[in-house]
Amino acid sequence: MPRTAIVAACGAALIVMSASTRPAGARAQNTLTRDESAAGWMSLFDGASLERWRGFKKGGIPEGWRALDGTLARVQPAGDIVTVETFADFDLVFDWKVGTGGNSGVFFRVTEEADLVWHSGPEYQILDNAGHRDGKDALTAAGSNYALHAPLRDLTAPVGEWNTARLLVRGSHVEHWMNGVKLLEYEIGSADWERRVKASKFSSLPRYGREPRGHIALQDHGDPVAYRNLKIRRLDAR
Repeated sequence: MPRTAIVAACGAALIVMSASTRPAGARAQNTLTRDESAAGWMSLFDGASLERWRGFKKGGIPEGWRALDGTLARVQPAGDIVTVETFADFDLVFDWKVGTGGNSGVFFRVTEEADLVWHSGPEYQILDNAGHRDGKDALTAAGSNYALHAPLRDLTAPVGEWNTARLLVRGSHVEHWMNGVKLLEYEIGSADWERRVKASKFSSLPRYGREPRGHIALQDHGDPVAYRNLKIRRLDAR
């Protein structure tokens, strides 16, 4: 079968995003099934266009984020990107892949009234656990609610392979899933939440975790990263 590979480098970091001819009967990437559409799911990336995204506090998409071989990929320094639309309660699923030592993150309820995406939005950590120092601490490992809640265990696929994540946000309740397993859950604003935030680097950020609605953000942490099959379903009225 023919096989292509796109290699993107940033300093010493390297990620290989490869795709092979899809076998007969395999599900197409970056598409919605009829049942998903009927259930209210929408695609945030169709494999070719970045029209649903723009740079944080920018009018357009930075050049360093591109649609490559059916992935939404950060291939060179670009800054964080956010969805054009905002979301309150939602169910988000996505596939992600990093190279050796890779680091990124998916944030939610991000406001552009704050200076940086992490000043308001909690983070679903994206990481090569084995190759990055953050993987040595469960609180900052892949799938964690960054620096606040540790995942159940390391369920990441080997570096360079795809992982499927789910981020469920309903009111104050949040769940992180990885490859079909619930990693953690928490309640924003609970006594436990407040205790953890107070003891963290977020303690001086008045907007952190306080926004009822905001953008989904993908982080440029200086490493190549690829996403695909980004799908979201609103759980609120709009």
